[in-house]
Amino acid sequence: MENQNTEYKESWRDEYIKWICGFANASGGKMYIGIDDKGNLKGISDAKKLSEDLPNKVKDILGILVDVNFQSDAGKDYLEIVIDAYPYPVNYKGSYYYRSGSTNQELKGSALDKFLLRKQGLKWDGTPEPYTKLKDLSDSAFNLFKERASETERFDENIQDDSNEDILEKLNLIAPDGNLKKAAVLLFHPKPDKLFTGASSKIGFFRSDDDLAFQDEVKGSLIEQAEKVIDLLLTKYLKAQITYDGLQRKESFPVPPAALREAILNAIVHKDYASGIPIQISVYDNQLIIWNEGELPEDWTVAKLKVKHPSRPYNPDIANAFFRSGLIESWGRGTIKILNEAKAAKTPAPVFKYDDSGFYVIFNFEEISIEQKVLELIKKDSKITGTAIRKELKISDSTVKRILKSLQVDGIIQRSGNNRSGVWTVL
Repeated sequence: MENQNTEYKESWRDEYIKWICGFANASGGKMYIGIDDKGNLKGISDAKKLSEDLPNKVKDILGILVDVNFQSDAGKDYLEIVIDAYPYPVNYKGSYYYRSGSTNQELKGSALDKFLLRKQGLKWDGTPEPYTKLKDLSDSAFNLFKERASETERFDENIQDDSNEDILEKLNLIAPDGNLKKAAVLLFHPKPDKLFTGASSKIGFFRSDDDLAFQDEVKGSLIEQAEKVIDLLLTKYLKAQITYDGLQRKESFPVPPAALREAILNAIVHKDYASGIPIQISVYDNQLIIWNEGELPEDWTVAKLKVKHPSRPYNPDIANAFFRSGLIESWGRGTIKILNEAKAAKTPAPVFKYDDSGFYVIFNFEEISIEQKVLELIKKDSKITGTAIRKELKISDSTVKRILKSLQVDGIIQRSGNNRSGVWTVL
């Protein structure tokens, strides 16, 4: 069967050099000429001549060397073409092809950019941004970094005395040509989304997949953005259950804050900022989904994230700054920490999902009761009416009356004044 490293062709056409190009740009492989795509030997009549002509033809068009082996079985001749993986980009008449699974894909746009950078041993966040200068960066972003980094032992003791340029130098955020790296802009520019579309985070609360109740878009330097997103989720989007141990008040969130924090930081650090698409966080009554258009390292699966694994950040320079500021670990423990925090809090294990669209972290939790929703509305607006509650929650008048009566009988709320101008007190 055809796979990542094997391709069958019944006969030869010169356009199949595209497939050789794809193998050379990926992990190498073998092509068999004279075998159909089901693996049945058909044979070719000109195998001898082809075995002599193909190496030179491939060398002339692709500039690489391949081994072409003449083979014979049961009186039928066929060819085996052995292609090595090449450390530099190989093009076919100006186009770049890449073997993915059993398909040969022409690389274009951002996919081509990423491929060319990878072949040069570079990452997007480490490339120069020639149109942004040090004076364009935000002092408040640098001050926040200093504040966070001074709380750790991952930076020198005199960080508070360092200039903005000193910090960029120590974080290796100045490119060899003297320009700022893209990572420096994302980390310290006040409005990085103006330069890189989608360098932001969107949060939405959904009653259902097609019913968005409210939303926020968070912008700013990445460290500031991370803190704002986490704060919004914990204060506005996730409803804490309040309990008391004697006189001590306890808040219990449906998603453990430490797990949530780690998932948000991972999304920001590993996002593909060349994609132009923001991080998207969808909150439901019983679920929270964090999505970003990032990529796992080649040959990695979701299963690898659940066990100890090396740290291979998608954006190494951004990850280094987050590590130096004490926000993340550098040993590939982020996903394991998410799982362990959920386990310690006795909440359902988060789900990691990776497909062609990107990477998801999904937290499932119990749906908030209708009584709790009514109570939250009263906490926000002590003058809220039964009609307003009905419209907000899309429930019947009889249900509103039943819940309000139950909450009063249980001593949770108290009504003062008449139905129109009265106020609620949460006891």
